[in-house]
Amino acid sequence: MTPLARGQKSTLSSLGVGISGLKVQVTLRVPAPSTVDLSCFGLDSQGRLSDERYFVFYNQPASPCGSIRAKGAAGSVDQTFELNLAGLPAGIKRLVFTAAIDGAATMKDISTGYVQVGDFSRTAAEFRLQPTDYAGEKALMLIELYWKDEWRLAATGQGFNGGLAALLKHFGGEVAEEKQKPAAVAPVSMAAPVPPPLPAKVSLSKITLTKPGQTHRVSLEKGAGAPAKLIVKASWTDNGDDSDSNDDLDLRVGMLLPDGRMKFIQAPDFAGSFDAMPFARHLGDVTVASLNAPATETVEVNPAIAQRMGGRVGMVFSVYSAVSNGAVSVASLRPIMKMEYGNQVVECAFDFMKIAASKDDTVYSYVIGLAVIDAEGITLEPSGLTSLPGSENTPWLQWTPQGGLNATMDGPAVFKGSLAGKAASFNKNNPRRYI
Repeated sequence: MTPLARGQKSTLSSLGVGISGLKVQVTLRVPAPSTVDLSCFGLDSQGRLSDERYFVFYNQPASPCGSIRAKGAAGSVDQTFELNLAGLPAGIKRLVFTAAIDGAATMKDISTGYVQVGDFSRTAAEFRLQPTDYAGEKALMLIELYWKDEWRLAATGQGFNGGLAALLKHFGGEVAEEKQKPAAVAPVSMAAPVPPPLPAKVSLSKITLTKPGQTHRVSLEKGAGAPAKLIVKASWTDNGDDSDSNDDLDLRVGMLLPDGRMKFIQAPDFAGSFDAMPFARHLGDVTVASLNAPATETVEVNPAIAQRMGGRVGMVFSVYSAVSNGAVSVASLRPIMKMEYGNQVVECAFDFMKIAASKDDTVYSYVIGLAVIDAEGITLEPSGLTSLPGSENTPWLQWTPQGGLNATMDGPAVFKGSLAGKAASFNKNNPRRYI
C-alpha cells in the first residue's frame, strides 16, 4: 500500500487502481466528537457543481447515472464510495471527497483518520489525516480524483472555516435556508441511531459560460412547486455608431426533435406554442436597442417538452441580422443569452469580438447557445459558430451517436413577412427542410 502525503499527486494507473473497467473504491474515516457528514461532489471541468444530483451523500446516496454510490450509514464516521469512472457523463471531470462537522467541534478535534483508495479487492493507497494540520476548520476537502489525460489522484487535505456552506460556495453553490420544522414531531426511540439533520437544499447561483465546450446542467424540478417555464433571453446593445437602423437582431431557435427532424421558431411568423407542438414560443420581435437599454427577445420553453415530444430535444439559439436592417457587425452588438429556470440561471457569453467574423458585416448569423433537454434536465453550452460571409443559411442540428449535438451552418434560409417567398431561391439546392 502506498502512503500519500498531503499535497501529493499520482495517477491511478501508477497505483494499479482502475485497471479493469475503471472501477474504484474510496473509503473515508473521520472520527470526531460531533457528527461528520462525508460527501462526494461531482464537478465539471471548471470545478463547479453544475448538476446538484452529483452531490452524493447519505440522503442522496447515488448519482443519477449510478456511477457514484455511497454505501455507509447516516451519521457514521466511515463512508465508502463505489465508483465507476467509465460510466460518468462527459461533463463530470472531478470528484472531490469532503468531510464537514455538524456541531461545536472543529477539525483539530478529530482523531487520526484516513482516506483509502483502491479497487474492490485491495487498498492501493492511503492518505492519513493529522489533527495537528488543522485548527478551527469545520470542513475538509480530503482527496480529489480528476481527469487530465487519464484519471489522477490528489491528496488535498484543504480546510474550510465555514463548514458545508463554505464547501458549497467554493463549488459554485449555496445553502438555501432550511424550512422551519413543525412544532410537534413523532418521538424517536433512542435505542436506534439518530441520523444527522438533513442539509438544506443546494441552490446554484448564476453560472456564466464563455467558451465553446463548457457545459452546465440545469436540473428540472418535479411536483406542484416546480417552475412553470424555462425562459431563454437573447440580449444585445447599440454598437455606438450613431445609427439606429442597424441595431435590430432576431432571436431564432432551431429545434431538433427526437426523430431527427427540425422545427424553426422566429417571431412573428413562426412564433410556436407553449402548450402544443413545438412546446416553445417566441414572445415577439424587438427592433430597438441603445447603449443604456439593451434589446431583449424572449422564448419560453415548456419544461415538459421532452416528455411531450417522446424523447430528448436539441435546441440551437442564434441571432440574425437581416440585410434590410443595414450593414452591421453582429459581434459589435455584443449578443449574449441567458437561460432561467426558477433560481437556476445560466448565461452564455462567448465574446464574438475575438473571432475573425467580428469585423465582417456580411456575416449574418451567430449561434449563442446550444441545449439538450431531457426529462431530468437541460445541458447548456455556448457556441462561437457563425455563418459564412454573405450566407443566409440557418444553424442545423443532428444527433451524435453519444446523444449530443452536432451543429452546422447549412440549414435552409428563412425570411419573414413579405420576404418569406424569397427563401425558395436560396434553398433550391439545399435538401434540408424544416417541418
